[in-house]
Amino acid sequence: MKALFFIFTIIIITIEAADILPGSTLLASDPNSKWSSPNNTFTLSFLQLDSTNQNIYFASISYNNIPIWTAGGTTVNGGAVDSSAALRFLSNGDLQLTNGSSGTVVWSSRTANLGVSSASLDENGNFVLKNGTFLNIWSTFDNPTDTIVPAQNFTKDHVLTSGLYSFKLRNNGNLSLFWNDSIVYYNSGLNSSANVNLTSPSLRMQPIGILSLFDPSLSSPLNVVYSSDYADEGNILRFLKLDSDGNLRIYSSTQGSGTQNVRWAALTDQCQVFGYCGNFGVCSYNETGPACGCPSMNFEFNDPNDSRKGCKRKVDLSNCPSNSTMLQLDNAKFLTYPPELSEQIFSAGISACRFNCLVNGACVASTSLADGTGMCYFKQPNFVSGYQAPTLPSTSFVKICGPALPNPSAVSETIQKKNGGRVPGWVVALVVVASLLGLILLEGGLWWWCFRNSSKFASLSSQYALLEYASGAPVQFTYKELQRTTKGFKEKLGAGGFGAVYRAVLANKTVAAVKQLEGIEQGEKQFRMEVATISSTHHLNLVRLIGFCSEGRHRLLVYEFMKNGSLDKFLFAEDHSSGKLLNWEHRYNIALGTARGITYLHEECRDCIVHCDIKPENILLDENYAAKVSDFGLAKLVNPKDHRHRTLTSHVRGTRGYLAPEWLANLPITSKSDVYSYGMVLLEIVSGKRNFEVSEQTSRKKYSSWAFEEFERGNTEAILDNKLSKQEVDMEQVIRAIQVSFWCIQEQPSQRPTMGKVVQMLEGVTEIDRPPAPRATEGSFAGTSLNASSTSAFSTFAASASAPAPSSSSSFQTAGFQSSASAKNVDKPSSSLLHSETE
Repeated sequence: MKALFFIFTIIIITIEAADILPGSTLLASDPNSKWSSPNNTFTLSFLQLDSTNQNIYFASISYNNIPIWTAGGTTVNGGAVDSSAALRFLSNGDLQLTNGSSGTVVWSSRTANLGVSSASLDENGNFVLKNGTFLNIWSTFDNPTDTIVPAQNFTKDHVLTSGLYSFKLRNNGNLSLFWNDSIVYYNSGLNSSANVNLTSPSLRMQPIGILSLFDPSLSSPLNVVYSSDYADEGNILRFLKLDSDGNLRIYSSTQGSGTQNVRWAALTDQCQVFGYCGNFGVCSYNETGPACGCPSMNFEFNDPNDSRKGCKRKVDLSNCPSNSTMLQLDNAKFLTYPPELSEQIFSAGISACRFNCLVNGACVASTSLADGTGMCYFKQPNFVSGYQAPTLPSTSFVKICGPALPNPSAVSETIQKKNGGRVPGWVVALVVVASLLGLILLEGGLWWWCFRNSSKFASLSSQYALLEYASGAPVQFTYKELQRTTKGFKEKLGAGGFGAVYRAVLANKTVAAVKQLEGIEQGEKQFRMEVATISSTHHLNLVRLIGFCSEGRHRLLVYEFMKNGSLDKFLFAEDHSSGKLLNWEHRYNIALGTARGITYLHEECRDCIVHCDIKPENILLDENYAAKVSDFGLAKLVNPKDHRHRTLTSHVRGTRGYLAPEWLANLPITSKSDVYSYGMVLLEIVSGKRNFEVSEQTSRKKYSSWAFEEFERGNTEAILDNKLSKQEVDMEQVIRAIQVSFWCIQEQPSQRPTMGKVVQMLEGVTEIDRPPAPRATEGSFAGTSLNASSTSAFSTFAASASAPAPSSSSSFQTAGFQSSASAKNVDKPSSSLLHSETE
C-alpha cells in the first residue's frame, strides 16, 4: 500500500511540474489555443506577424504579442504556415510544426525517442522539453531564432538569424553581423589592450538593459552595450533582436502595453547594412527613413511590389559586348566589407577607377573615394549593395549597356511602384488644388495668430519665423530684426575666435545669444548648407542653433541662451565670493556632459564633426550647470584668406594650449585631435588652473607635465583645485578623471581613446590602465584662437580615425573597419575598452 502511494505521489508531482503532456496540440485556426507560462507572462501560440498577408501564421513564444522565439524562423521560407497548421507535441517526444491537411512537417525539435516526457514554458520565456527525471533535453534558449531575452545565455555556438542576416558571438568576444554568412558588415569587440584570453565567452541581456559579456577569464562581466532606458524602473522586458532589415537592436516593452521601443541599434545608419536594398539596389533616405531604388532607368526592380529585393539591368551586358559604358552615380558608394576588402581595393583616381572597371570583364561597378585616401573599389558580379546620400564624399560607376539614362530618386521609384507606375491626371489636379487651398488657409491662420499676439506689425515676421523653430527648423532672421532684438548689439556677452556674442530678446520673449561671425565670405548656398548641418545636430549637451542671418556681407547665428555663461569664468575666476565656485559634483557632471556632447559629434552624427576648438570658453552652462558644447561646425565657415584667424601657422585652427601635436606637425587632423583638447580641459576642471600655466608651484614646468609627476608619486590631492579643500570630494572620481585626462593628451593619436570610450571610463563602466607619461610638445602658449587657412586640407566633417593616417568615410570604416593598407600602421588604444575591428 505504501509503495502504491509512493508511485501515485510521483505521478501527481510529475503532472504538476509538466504543464504540457505528450499528445497536446496547438491549432492555428483556434485563437484560444495556447500554452502559457505560470503567470501568463509568456505565451506559445500562433500569431499573424505579416500585416500584408493575413493568411500566414507563425508558431511563436510572445510577450505582449511581441514574438521572442518562432518555430522555424519568421521568414516565408522558414516557419510560415497557413490557418490549418498545428504545433504537435507527439507521444515520441518530438515537437512538430505541420502545415495544411497533408500534415507536411515544416519544423521539428528533433527530439523523437530521446526520452522526452513533458514540456513547460517558464516565466523567463524558455520552452523546455524534459525527460522523466526533469532534465532538459531541448529548449528554445538553446535554439534561439532572432531574439535574446534576459536569463538567456547566448554562446559562441548559438546564432541569431533573420533571412540572409545572422548574428554571432566569436571566440574572441567580438559581436559580428553577417550577410549570407560571408560578408561581415558589423564587428565590435575587445581591443588587444584588454589583455584577456577568452575561453568560453557568452552574452547575456541583463533585465535592467545592459548587454554583458561573460567569460571565466574575466573577473567581472564586461558591459558591452547600454540601452537608452537602462535602469529605468517598471515592469519592462528588454531584449536583443536581429531584425529582418539586418540591424541588431535592443528593444524595451512595458508589460501590458503591447508596444516595443528601440533603445539601441548596432548600426545607426541603416543604409550601411550590406544588401539592405538587394543586388544592385541603392539605399537612400526620404522623409520617413531609408528607401530603396535602382541606379537609373537602365534598371528595373526584380519585384515591383518589394523594392528591397534589388534591381536588374533591362539590357544584360552579354547583349552589348562592344557597347557597354559606365553610369555615373554622384555622392554614392558600393558597400565594401571584409572579406571583400583584400581583393577589391586599389589606389586609383576617379578617371582610372571608372576606366579600369570598364575594361575589366570581372568588374561590374566601382567606387572612387574623394576623402583624400585615393582609394578605388572594384565590385564583382556576385553582389552589389549601393548607398547614395548628399554627404557621401565618393563617386560610383555601374557598367551598363548604353546609353546611360537619368537617375530616378528612390522616393519617386517607390511612389511609381505603389501606383503601378502611373498616376491619373485627375488625381494630380485634385492634389494640387487641395494643396493650394490648404496653404492659403494655413498662411492666413498664421498671420492672424501673429497679429493677435503682437501689437507691433514689425514683429510679425519674427513670430512667424519662430514657428519654424518650434518645429525644429532653423529660423531665418533679417539683419534689422537682429539689430532690434539685440538693441543695436549693445549687450556683449563675450567674444571668441569666430566673432562677438550679444544678448538678444526674440519676438516671443525668448532670450537668445547672437554670434556675429567674422571672416565669413562663403556663398549664400554653401553657408545655408553648413547652417542646415549645424541646426540638424541635436543633443542634450550641445548648444542648439535657433536660426541665422545671411544678408549681404552679414553672417550671424542665433543660439539658445546659456544663463551661467562659459566654464572658464567659473574655473579661473580669482574671486569666488560671488558664488562662482563649482563644487566637485558639478565639475564631474560638466566633464561627463561635455564628453557625451563631443561623442555625439564624433560617433552619432551621420558625418563625424571634428570641433577643432574644444576649450572652457566653448563649454557653456545652463541654469542647472549642465554642460553644453558650443561653436561646433563653425571651423568650415571661416574664410581661409582672413588673416585675423591665422596667428600661428597657415594650417593651424584651434586655441593654443589645447592644440593636439598633429596640428603643429602638419599631420592629418581627425577626431582624436578633439580628444587631446578635451583631455586638457578635463585636467583644468580637476585643477582649476590653466594647463599652460607655469609657476613656482609647478617648478616652472608646464602644468600638465608637473601634474603627471605628482600623479606618479601618488599625490593626487596636489593636482586637485585647492579651492575644493573644504568641500566633500569623491577622490575615486578625481583619480579617474586625472587618468582619463592623461590618456587623452598622449602625443600619438592612436594611443588616445575615442570620446565614446572616454565616456565609458568616466562613468566607471570599464577599468582604466595606468597611463604613460604624456610628452609636452606644444609648450606654454596663451589661449589664443587659431584658424586654418585651408579647409580643404583639414575638413571638420570627416570620418573618425584612430591613427594619424588619412581618414576615410568609406563603408568599411563607418562600420568600424580599416583597410588592410592602413591597418598596419595603427596602434590599438591601450585601455580596456570596446572598439570595432576586423579581426
